Amino acid sequence: MKDLYILRHGIAVPPGTPGIPDDERPLTPKGEKRMQQIARGLRRLDLKLDRILTSPLPRARATAEIVADGLQAGDLLETADVLRAGADASTIRDWLRERTEERLMIVGHNPALTDLITLLVLGATRPQPQVCELKKGGIAALRAADSSPDRAELIWVATPRLIRRLAGERSGSRK
Repeated sequence: MKDLYILRHGIAVPPGTPGIPDDERPLTPKGEKRMQQIARGLRRLDLKLDRILTSPLPRARATAEIVADGLQAGDLLETADVLRAGADASTIRDWLRERTEERLMIVGHNPALTDLITLLVLGATRPQPQVCELKKGGIAALRAADSSPDRAELIWVATPRLIRRLAGERSGSRK
């Protein structure tokens, strides 16, 4: 793999919401709307992808579907159990080694995705400081390092607000 885009799922129903188990939490209406705006922003970046892989949990799957639709890449969408909530960054890294796509987007959950960025860029996770913290709907772009198959160069990180602005969306409150 040459290019890796790491996208955290959008705003979801809070954990502990009565009647909704954690693994079944969906995006909120606000989360869906913001992910549609983010998808429009990502489309302006003209990302070229070979595959979009997502956690099977509803909040990540809906995020991936919205982004895939926005990028006109619905046929590239696939579920990957390794991206499920609670995954370990080193397990995801090992799984990524086996992927043959050149340009891959993964959609999942924190803390694994933030830890994965740190692991790929610095070669280790905690107790080191994190390279960045992906907010809900945030994305990071990495490129494989020439020096090691397990390392990557951080190309850019974007907050959800920045990507929405690329789409020409006005941001409301800073909440």
